Amino acid sequence: MTATRTAVEANSIVKAFGQGAVAIKALDNVSVQIKQGEFFTLLGPSGCGKTTLLRLIAGFDTPTSGQILLDGTDITHLPPNKRPVNTVFQSYALFPHLTVAENIAFGLQMQGRPKAEVTESVARMLALVQLEPMAKRKTSQLSGGQQQRVALARALAPSPKVLLLDEPLSALDLKLRKEMQIELKRLQMETGITFVFVTHDQEEALTMSDRIAVMSAGHIQQIGAPRDIYTRPANRFVASFIGETNFLSGQSDGTTVTLANGAIMPLIAPQGRINLAIRPEQVRVVPPGTDGAMPARVASTVYFGTDTHLHLHLEGGIDIIARQQSPAQGGAAMEKGEDVGVILAEGALQALED
Repeated sequence: MTATRTAVEANSIVKAFGQGAVAIKALDNVSVQIKQGEFFTLLGPSGCGKTTLLRLIAGFDTPTSGQILLDGTDITHLPPNKRPVNTVFQSYALFPHLTVAENIAFGLQMQGRPKAEVTESVARMLALVQLEPMAKRKTSQLSGGQQQRVALARALAPSPKVLLLDEPLSALDLKLRKEMQIELKRLQMETGITFVFVTHDQEEALTMSDRIAVMSAGHIQQIGAPRDIYTRPANRFVASFIGETNFLSGQSDGTTVTLANGAIMPLIAPQGRINLAIRPEQVRVVPPGTDGAMPARVASTVYFGTDTHLHLHLEGGIDIIARQQSPAQGGAAMEKGEDVGVILAEGALQALED
């Protein structure tokens, strides 16, 4: 079986703004390998360094130190127009006086491509983003989602080796954003081009990515497939940033952990006081008195349509959230003050690094 090639490689990247003691490191010794043909997402809060890393790959900035490779070639100091990379920004930067087809053709024409090739590429891109009926329409006459598709088609038309996307869906409303998430993944799979996607939206990252790099304060905290990052976060930051998490603490003897309410759970972990995490969907709410259940009381309920979050109070000052499917129409919902039992799913409790 042939090993997957590396499309983009960042080695020990440092990007500092300012000099000396007052220098601020936007990226601090960051290394990452992005595979050819994968949808790779840089995820993190504002100011974590994800857009800075994207700009370094694009060539808009130069690292203070470190090296960036594309297909094994050092491009660290190569200008943007010499890199086989295109970027789609949050603001689409379309030409309002040009038609959809003319916008898509623009980059190809600037590269001096033959007219026949330009015509063929534009037709292929229009079909790919499903905008053939809009070819002669001005971009100012399009919806936000349609404009986004034009920007994508224009960036994909020259067949770049890597497409960089800097929060391109953030200006769209929720329903359209969800539709475009599916659309983006379809485009990536059909073209086979390596996508490097920047977002602060965890749902976007989980929905579209082959792998995710979770970033914080100029560092990569964890890299992995969406399921791995969600189910096995490397530390408290990743657990808190990806999805909702209950944080607990307990006393470990190496093979079991004792919670503040006296409940003892099997868990292989370092001895001593440890931090614990469990996802709300892994907290089962059962009738009071059920075998193995910890007694609890419903503090409040939050209705989300298909799901309901139950905020529960346990003995020992433990507060925990359980997510459960909302009852069918006519079904009884749990009420504040109701006594219940709580069972933590087997193997779901995790010990976390700080």
